Amino acid sequence: MTHEPRRSILCPNCRKLISVDEPRCPYCGIGRPGSALKNNPWTRAFQNPANLVTIVIGLNVAMYAASLLLSPGGIRLSPANPFTALSPGTESLFMLGATGTVPIDGYGRWWTLLTAAYLHGGLLHIVFNMLAFRNLSELILQEYGPYRMIVLFTLTSVCGFATSYLFGVRLTIGASAAVCGFIGAIVYYAWRRGGTYGQALLRQVGGWLIGLLIIGMMPGINNYAHGGGLLAGFALGWLLGFGERIREGLLHKSLAGACALVTALALLYAVVGGIYLRLTM
Repeated sequence: MTHEPRRSILCPNCRKLISVDEPRCPYCGIGRPGSALKNNPWTRAFQNPANLVTIVIGLNVAMYAASLLLSPGGIRLSPANPFTALSPGTESLFMLGATGTVPIDGYGRWWTLLTAAYLHGGLLHIVFNMLAFRNLSELILQEYGPYRMIVLFTLTSVCGFATSYLFGVRLTIGASAAVCGFIGAIVYYAWRRGGTYGQALLRQVGGWLIGLLIIGMMPGINNYAHGGGLLAGFALGWLLGFGERIREGLLHKSLAGACALVTALALLYAVVGGIYLRLTM
């Protein structure tokens, strides 16, 4: 039994159902939407934005598991302290791409500004960050779109960790800088959107900001990364625009592709390097 080849696709630009043989999308006008250059696994991943959220969470979970497995002293359960339960060793976090003045100034590991967002210091740490990321990503996807979401997650994290580096933080990890970046982008959108909806969003984000202030009072919290990510999210919301004013175009797609590529290479380098160091020690 043979199957006929697929004759319809979702346009990689506007995501409307069209014929694969269309020379130009009848909805958005993009040329040759069925070509391999425009219709491939990368563009199809963005046709269902929920896949992107799953991928980001999956990468964080995978890196967390790798940090536990590479810990020299084994997995620390620490049942008496939930904040350190199932926490990897500092050495494994360093090998897998923790950032700060120690890895950057001491070892020239600038690429850790990309990888640190995918590392976490304990079970509660990763659960809280991934829940926050999942909740905020729904609004980011709705108002900014999938390509801008990838750019926001990557660049706000880098800006947050760069800020903490400038303020002398020795070693730091976690996705909270990117989470704060999402909050900053939502604040910008709500401010520019205005009206009843914008005010409702500002009240909602106000709750997140109060939560950040409370968490920031706890020891070991990198408030510099949080502040840097928040400001970067606001600035990028302005620079990238949001869906109601600017449709995602080639610039957004190119930036998202570059962010995804350099992050993937940095994570691969971190994992391979971490395994090599563990085996040779």
